Amino acid sequence: MAVGKSGVTDQVIAEIQKQLKKKRIIKIKLHGESKIGRTEIAKELASRSGANLVEVRGFTVVVTRKKQKL
Repeated sequence: MAVGKSGVTDQVIAEIQKQLKKKRIIKIKLHGESKIGRTEIAKELASRSGANLVEVRGFTVVVTRKKQKL
């Protein structure tokens, strides 16, 4: 999955949520973003999709789904 020049759109968030239902952890590629903005974009992706941010490495963001309470 990738985030393009349009940034964090509702379609991107919906796709992240869909993928996290199938998989425990996913990688998201960032395209065309400045170095300063990558961490902020990663935090926004995680918070809006309800995921946990694992790491930002280069132009790749790793997120996991949140554990459900029993």
